[in-house]
Amino acid sequence: MHFRHFAFAGGLAVALTLAQGRLAAQAQPLRAETKAARANWTPSRTVDGQPDLQGVWANNNATPMERPKELAGREFLTDAEVAAMKKKAAELFDGSGDAEFGDAIFTAVFNAIKAKGPESGSYKKAENGFDGKTGDYSSVWLVSRDWDNRTSLITDPRDGRLPPMTPEAQKKQTEALASMTKIPAGPEDRGLSERCITFGSPRLGAGYNSYYQIVQSRDTVAIEMETIHDTRLIPLDGRPHLPSNIQTWLGDSRGHWEGDTLVVDTTNYLPNAFMPGSSDKLHIIERFTRTGPERIKYEVTVDDPATWTKPWTAMIPLSHSRDAIYEYACHEGNRGMVGILKGARAEEKAAAESAAK
Repeated sequence: MHFRHFAFAGGLAVALTLAQGRLAAQAQPLRAETKAARANWTPSRTVDGQPDLQGVWANNNATPMERPKELAGREFLTDAEVAAMKKKAAELFDGSGDAEFGDAIFTAVFNAIKAKGPESGSYKKAENGFDGKTGDYSSVWLVSRDWDNRTSLITDPRDGRLPPMTPEAQKKQTEALASMTKIPAGPEDRGLSERCITFGSPRLGAGYNSYYQIVQSRDTVAIEMETIHDTRLIPLDGRPHLPSNIQTWLGDSRGHWEGDTLVVDTTNYLPNAFMPGSSDKLHIIERFTRTGPERIKYEVTVDDPATWTKPWTAMIPLSHSRDAIYEYACHEGNRGMVGILKGARAEEKAAAESAAK
């Protein structure tokens, strides 16, 4: 899944132990923009007069997609609680232990504080965790995460939680997750990202090659996602969507300007393209607003009546990066898929030999 549900034990108010000391690179904050700087800042314009959104933008937020149940009713953490989370993240993920990705970063840090966990980087993932048994990443590969006071990226519903899934979507998601535990007959039995097809569009996951590059012309915006180097070419000329029977992994996007906000309307998705269980009825509205020299306010509204009982919205602050996006040679370097399929054939052979005895 592109983002994972997770549960917490205990209350954050009790669990968070305030700590002092130097924060390591893994816990660097979003680059500060003072109120005065924002008040005196106006967006630059392209030669065509559009607000300039161009550049490389990072989503390395540590804020979880959904608000943990133990934080119900709390939209924000205190500054002291955020400081404790940052410090613990620096201790856990200093390069000497296992890595975590996505929302699991927040989960691991919270649980370590609650349990008064290790004061140095010796984090070890549970065996029943994602990739917890073999071949896991070291945290030396983790990118710096951006911590802020919010307790969820989801802003609507107000409880910060995804709406309930429809019964049919729940069934499809359960089947999709169960299929991942079976011995694959071929690559089609594995997930889209493992097959180097897509990480979903728009990709909401953070902290793993989660960078975007935006390029503008008068009548087109191009948004490249670093993962699998997917590029969306978004017309701004008012043309209609493609016929509904033409579906793609990235959907069919159309853009327009509402003041200084770029609005992107996307339909015509293939089933499961956005996440396991999403349907071909999926309709996504994205809003990109430059709020400062280092920030884009990125809002995503997801409406899929076959998957969720009502629409939901997330706000993800994108941070300007001075780094370049490099080639993401997924197919070319997909040794993991080769190993998965070789291992599957070895398991089948061993099972057949055992049955023959």
